[in-house]
Amino acid sequence: MSEQNKQVKYRPGDVVTLKVARTGELGAFLDAGTGNTSDDILLHKLQQTAPVQTGDEVKVYLYLDPNKRLTASMKLPKMREGQLGYVRVLSVTRDGGFVDIGAERGVFLPYSQMRGHVSPNQLVWVKLYRDKSGRQAVTMRVEEDMVRASKPAEGVKVGDQVTGTVYNILPEGFFIFTNQRFLAFLHRSEVPGGRLDFGQEVTGRITYIRQDGRLNISLRLQKENALIADAEEIYNYLVKRSGRMPYCDSTPLEIIKQKFGISKAAFKRALGHLMKEGRIYQEDGWTYLKDNGKK
Repeated sequence: MSEQNKQVKYRPGDVVTLKVARTGELGAFLDAGTGNTSDDILLHKLQQTAPVQTGDEVKVYLYLDPNKRLTASMKLPKMREGQLGYVRVLSVTRDGGFVDIGAERGVFLPYSQMRGHVSPNQLVWVKLYRDKSGRQAVTMRVEEDMVRASKPAEGVKVGDQVTGTVYNILPEGFFIFTNQRFLAFLHRSEVPGGRLDFGQEVTGRITYIRQDGRLNISLRLQKENALIADAEEIYNYLVKRSGRMPYCDSTPLEIIKQKFGISKAAFKRALGHLMKEGRIYQEDGWTYLKDNGKK
């Protein structure tokens, strides 16, 4: 038999069906197909989801044990190479991260394939692939794959709510893959605070349905509801400040945005609503609660 034929033909990350050549105290040994029993692959008892016997054919996931030996597990991954998955980050090291694809071992996420600041337990969208060395890895650069995996929006209308997760971020805003497999764009101005993270789940209101079936969504309340919400937030802020604050209609936009995270127009509408209800008044550039004893 040639030297090439004797080489083990399986790689870590492969999902294959192999025959049980023999069993022992540690577990079962699977025929690697080289004709050499020393190449047999161990399926440890702890990695068996059901007992196996000599001659059985079992579907297994192959990985490297701590000693870099090819090892098998009947616990199969939830992803295959080329597939997308929404997975949990297990750990982050100085070399990269590791994510859980449902197999015995975490799969490597190189720093070059990360997006944003990735943290343990964060859920992110990834694609499973093999790097140049033949090792399994994942990438967060999934924009083109998301387009292929998506479908045009149907059965929804402007005003409906959709839930999805962030798969890409640009300076202008965030790209969302919804639970219905629709693609949605969320402009940064439509996000209170203006910040979201990769993999973060959001529920937004449809504001526009494009001809190609993609959506524009917003996380902001509609004006009528936003007015009430903004007014209550300002009222509660006044309560925490003993009924007075150094902000009023003439306060600069930058300060309003920093303190309350809303536009000056929204701030003035909220103040007007509270004054109309008789709950506040303004004097010398300050805003006061009506019931704090000054008026």
